[in-house]
Amino acid sequence: MATLSSSIEWTESTWNPVRGCTRVSEGCRFCYAERIAARFSGPGMAYEGLAENTKAGPQWTRKVRPVYTLLNEPLKWKKPRRIFVNSMSDLFHEKIKLDFIQEVFSVMKEANWHQFQILTKRASRMLEFSPKLPWPSNVWMGVSVEDSRVMDRIDDLRQTDAKIKFLSLEPLIGPLPDLELSGIDWVIVGGESGPGAREMKKKWVVEIRDQCKRDGVPFFFKQWGGTRKSKTGRELDGRTYNGMPGE
Repeated sequence: MATLSSSIEWTESTWNPVRGCTRVSEGCRFCYAERIAARFSGPGMAYEGLAENTKAGPQWTRKVRPVYTLLNEPLKWKKPRRIFVNSMSDLFHEKIKLDFIQEVFSVMKEANWHQFQILTKRASRMLEFSPKLPWPSNVWMGVSVEDSRVMDRIDDLRQTDAKIKFLSLEPLIGPLPDLELSGIDWVIVGGESGPGAREMKKKWVVEIRDQCKRDGVPFFFKQWGGTRKSKTGRELDGRTYNGMPGE
């Protein structure tokens, strides 16, 4: 599960040099990674000891570990691709030390034929470490923002030295009518999917799309979501939106 072709619409592959996580905000309530990790948490499996199935549903055990054996995986992939870094965790988790994060960045810098996409909900830690990290142009740094309660993550992102900065507004569980998009290079929007998925209102999506258009920021609409996202699709007003940085 460390290096996979991805079904995530805005990337091509995943690379998971960190395993395990913990919930940090309301956007984590129905975490897909937590569900998957719990499925692969049996003896000898990749997420043994890191997640578990409980009466309340899948839950992280609060253990997080770096996987040093996977650090050099992208260097083995000779064909250029977009790579989502830690689709199953958060590189800036409090239990991951700076020196390991620096090693991840060194690999990304060396593998300069790929584009690496990092997402975090721990924006304050990302900002704290920003001066101590190389920021090559092939590293895209993003923050997840699910509703107005965590808008401060965007300000933290704006202050980093990342060359490409993006927002993942997913799962979008509340309106974001007054986004400040200065310094932002890309916006992804998506509804929550899977068991317990909360509704995303069309009005919220249209407001964000129209603001991106006004500000000249590429807009990517990932999905409506729901308990069966394959039925709801990813069209908005009869078309798909696949905006990418630099296009």
